[in-house]
Amino acid sequence: MSYRGRFAPSPTGDLHLGSAAAALVAWLRARAEGGRLVLRVEDIDTARVVAGCEAGQMRDLAWLGLDWDESPERGGPHAPYRQSQRTARYEAAIAALAERGLVYLCDCSRREIAGVASAPHAGEEGPRYPGTCRRHGMAERAWKRPPAVRLALPEREVVVADRWQGRLRQNPAHAVGDFVLRRGDGVYAYQLAVVVDDLEMAVTEVVRGVDLLGSAPRQALLAEMLGGQAPGWAHLPLVLDERGERLQKRAPRHTLAGLRDLGVAPERVVARLAHALGLLEDGIGAITPRELLARSGGDLSPLAGRTEVRIGG
Repeated sequence: MSYRGRFAPSPTGDLHLGSAAAALVAWLRARAEGGRLVLRVEDIDTARVVAGCEAGQMRDLAWLGLDWDESPERGGPHAPYRQSQRTARYEAAIAALAERGLVYLCDCSRREIAGVASAPHAGEEGPRYPGTCRRHGMAERAWKRPPAVRLALPEREVVVADRWQGRLRQNPAHAVGDFVLRRGDGVYAYQLAVVVDDLEMAVTEVVRGVDLLGSAPRQALLAEMLGGQAPGWAHLPLVLDERGERLQKRAPRHTLAGLRDLGVAPERVVARLAHALGLLEDGIGAITPRELLARSGGDLSPLAGRTEVRIGG
């Protein structure tokens, strides 16, 4: 299969330099492989979408010098490319899993889960879910609150081979427990949406930040449970500011929109990103993505084994 990559921003705020680094590296990978690059808008949680943000992000990426082969504007064989327009696909995936007894309804609150969880999980999703509601399956009952749909995970180890971070071994059932596919308020979960979309869009490699590496095993397992094959993985280092702190979406010097408004040339932004990632030698203060591709020959090996980089002013 020919190379197919993707960049999938959420229109919830300005793109900061970490997101720009992921977009640049995804673009470099696709162009170096002579493949195609998909721009997908992850707006599934419509309550968090900021009006006008999608258009601003597209403008910022074009200003940086990046282009796409398939996107909401360009169209393509796997349209639509906005998750908010793809909900029927996510519901169909849940229905297919339900036919095989692989999902169940759960009305546990976060507090209840935390109170009985046997193995607290340190990630952003809170404690490991202990499977309290699994025995009920999809049967209707008296609900304490609108129920979520959870995936009934098998007890097995998943091995993910990452292009730059090496092998990751994880038993998702132990690491996070049966995770949510659709929330109680009806919003489809990120974990479900990205897997369904990557399968349907025939994505062969996912380039994204290393902060999402821990979710790769459960996504690979879900892809398998849906009858597909997960893409390859390539997690690049997390981009931090000069003090080693996370970038802020509201800091003009950390966002593409802010830097553009400050009059910074896009070629200088690309050079800053490339220097931080180890893809460009010192002494070059401005470069376009295409020039960087030609200069590097598509060699991104300096990213291997790195989990954090700092970007200066």
